[in-house]
Amino acid sequence: MIESDLLLHGYRLGVFPMAMEDDSIEWFSPDPRGIIPLDAFHLPHAARRAWEQRKFEIKIDTAFADVIRECAKREETWINSEIVASYERLHALGHAHSLEVWQNGKLGGGLYGVAIGGAFFGESMFHHVTNASKIALAALVERLRARKFTLLDTQWLTPHLVQFGAIEIPRVQYLQLLDRALNLPRRFTD
Repeated sequence: MIESDLLLHGYRLGVFPMAMEDDSIEWFSPDPRGIIPLDAFHLPHAARRAWEQRKFEIKIDTAFADVIRECAKREETWINSEIVASYERLHALGHAHSLEVWQNGKLGGGLYGVAIGGAFFGESMFHHVTNASKIALAALVERLRARKFTLLDTQWLTPHLVQFGAIEIPRVQYLQLLDRALNLPRRFTD
């Protein structure tokens, strides 16, 4: 298991861990870096309609272990048992969080990440119900805006994230944004 202090220190420096195919852990700091500017977030039309209809129940930190394990259930994944255990420990310490989308009493999708100061580091998301991960991301952005967070780190830019307004910025610029965000007295939960 990765020590929690080491994980938090890594995030503060702009690096994060990923499991490799051989189960070894490597640390990354992409250049350019993917972020979603909170003031430029865009929810695609179908997901926006589902969000407005409120057919889902949004919960926070009620099923962290389920969320991270669902995120790991992919053919290609960077989430191995060591990553799961490390982030479950970080969750127990109050630094890692899950945002869950429930429908009819069942977990339909969600995401997890790490909050430090005014920065949220998105790690992964999943869905079993159409639009559930998009709804989770919209709920996350709404929460971050309401609590005056300034940075939503997506690590890399993917075609999936582009539809939400994600962009790439140079590492130097990212580290400046990160430094400012880390020094903000913000809380993800009450």
